[in-house]
Amino acid sequence: MTDAPPGRSAYRRSGVDVAAGERAVELMRAHVDSTRRPEVVGGLGGFGGAFAIPAGYREPLLIASTDGVGTKTAIATAVGRFDTIGIDLVAMCADDVVCAGAEPLAFLDYVAVGRLDPVGVAELVGSVAAGCREAGAALVGGETAEHPGLMEADAFDLAGCCIGVVERSRVIDGSAVRAGDVIVGLAASGLHANGYSLVRALVAQWDLALTEPYQERLRRTLGDAEADALLAEAPHETMATLGEILLTPTRIYARAVLATREVADLRGLAHITGGGLPGNVPRALPGGLGARLDPSRWAIPSVMRLFGALGGLDERELRATFNGGLGMIAVVPSADVEAAARVFIDHGIEATVVGEVVAVDGDAPRYVEGPLESVA
Repeated sequence: MTDAPPGRSAYRRSGVDVAAGERAVELMRAHVDSTRRPEVVGGLGGFGGAFAIPAGYREPLLIASTDGVGTKTAIATAVGRFDTIGIDLVAMCADDVVCAGAEPLAFLDYVAVGRLDPVGVAELVGSVAAGCREAGAALVGGETAEHPGLMEADAFDLAGCCIGVVERSRVIDGSAVRAGDVIVGLAASGLHANGYSLVRALVAQWDLALTEPYQERLRRTLGDAEADALLAEAPHETMATLGEILLTPTRIYARAVLATREVADLRGLAHITGGGLPGNVPRALPGGLGARLDPSRWAIPSVMRLFGALGGLDERELRATFNGGLGMIAVVPSADVEAAARVFIDHGIEATVVGEVVAVDGDAPRYVEGPLESVA
């Protein structure tokens, strides 16, 4: 006997278990409900997620962003831990949306698996829900797809879309940035979700064990003196494995950014993802202006030092491949630096003056590194 509904046995024999999908939906329902906002209309199970624009907007703009987690999913599979990877997904999208000054309002996820394990998928969606709670967005819907034959049984992929709302008059688009403005760097929690193709290649090249104690790997690669200095700045890493460090979730800056703009003039914001600092900082600036950053003003996380040493990357390449230790930058007038930094720090995010906005001519680079000229 089978409990599969009539007409589904052939589909199940092909590798797709519809009943498992329905079971997964039931298991994830509580996670979805935990993210609910007053604007959400209806519940889980419809063909689309409905939500209202929050009250109080006169000319609301919807800002949408979509992204994925990339090959960091392979690390999660290798470690067998799926309770953080969804936070990365939300961060990749919500922190893009907030760069326009938008409040994250709703989130949708897409989970593709080789074989649908309801408990495992529910754990994945639970981590997405955790990210949504942190960002302040409601998880209003999603899709789980089983792809036998296309994906290995234990493989999965994550993608998502975040929708935010902002008053048209309050959109942050960089147009208000002026030469002499200050660039404040917001500390990253680690690698975030970029550069993992290189990380995985180096793990394979050096035959690294993800279960290896992280501090032991640091000592073997960097030496005791440098490892001690790095671990002193992050004592929580002394008890972690390499795999756990690589699964450190991406920091979500959205709530802190929205709180900061209430006390400071945030003129430009850049989420530091693929392309690192050189590829993303200029996106916060209008034409004719560039950024000068002084790397001596902030620290590069130990995990980047580790993989930089394993891969023979110098510090400039680290800042162009990974986030270089800054997950986001904010451009503010000099008079607002102290107020902005205070709010970020109150939200548990280290905020440091790292650069200045400068005028550039013609085809001159819009991102340069060196000592700052107009910022103390």
